Amino acid sequence: MSPRPAPRRVAVVGTGAIVAGSHLPALRAQAGRVELVAAVDVDRGRLDAFRELAGEHVAGYTSTSAMLDAVRPDLVLIGTPPSLHREQTVAALKAGAWVLCEKPLCLSLAEYDEIAAAEEASGAYASVIFQHRYGSGAAHARELIASGELGAPLVAHCQTTWYRDAAYYAVPWRGTWASEGGGPTMGHGIHQYDLLLHLLGPWEEVRGMAARLVHDTESEDVSTALVRFANGAVATVVNSVLSPQEVSRIRVDCADATVELTHLYGYRNEDWVYTPAPHVDAGRAAAWRTPATDVPSSHSAQLGALLDAWDSGTRPPGSGPGARATLEFAAALYKSAFTGRPVHAGEIGPGDPYYAAMHGNHPRWAPEERA
Repeated sequence: MSPRPAPRRVAVVGTGAIVAGSHLPALRAQAGRVELVAAVDVDRGRLDAFRELAGEHVAGYTSTSAMLDAVRPDLVLIGTPPSLHREQTVAALKAGAWVLCEKPLCLSLAEYDEIAAAEEASGAYASVIFQHRYGSGAAHARELIASGELGAPLVAHCQTTWYRDAAYYAVPWRGTWASEGGGPTMGHGIHQYDLLLHLLGPWEEVRGMAARLVHDTESEDVSTALVRFANGAVATVVNSVLSPQEVSRIRVDCADATVELTHLYGYRNEDWVYTPAPHVDAGRAAAWRTPATDVPSSHSAQLGALLDAWDSGTRPPGSGPGARATLEFAAALYKSAFTGRPVHAGEIGPGDPYYAAMHGNHPRWAPEERA
């Protein structure tokens, strides 16, 4: 057996709540495979507080470029506001580092293709955090669906109904196209519908609606979509920040079973429920319910999968065409909602206004309309 590689040298960019609360525990869970060597934040006080939490051996910088020049990390974890992701990801790739970035990886398909070009030029990879793909429950469900064990997928529902108040949107970078890229379609529901796409495969057509019902934002505060998949399944998707009873839910009705996931911000195996169709015998159904291990959905699980890919010399999950398909779905939902017509996979490319920005410069949704 070949020896395990030396620990990957890791830098974090942004030291706020998501990095301290999710990325730092993930790094600790992968101890022996990674070593945190540097942190970047423009807020010196926040940076110092993070370094005290992470360990004084972690070098501190207030500039990403200065850190990349001085440290030359193997892997960069990015947890800054979305408007900074593309620039910081491209800079890290050009420095030869792999990237694991909070969602969304960038704010448009045009920006995504810039990142893809930087990947190709550098030989490094950029992955986006979609941690719900990596729990054992999702891996188990995906295998059962893909193998045909549950019968053909027919009908699905994907629900992200959360609640955010005015204080949440008082943070300057929230609720604007330029800084966040959109509303709950980009910043909240993207985790659940990414998992839906992961379970059901390529989508073909989206018919969307969006509205700004409560919050004084540029972007929407609720969106819905009807989706047709390449395998023939049809689905509904709901993304809301207006819902006092908060829940995240996916349901897939197959010919032989219904599989349901109900949680809020993360799941374990027990959050997945399988209901057999009346014609399915109990012995067959019993085999669906219990994966061999119980791995919660988490940043740690995704980081482990990235490191496994690195060790094996393969593209990491959460990168490349698969990750682009999720961003393309968001763009298609917006385009359909704002134009009032269905959008098909592959139609949004250079020259299409929704390729350059999720608002598509639509006269009722462009940033200038909320100036």
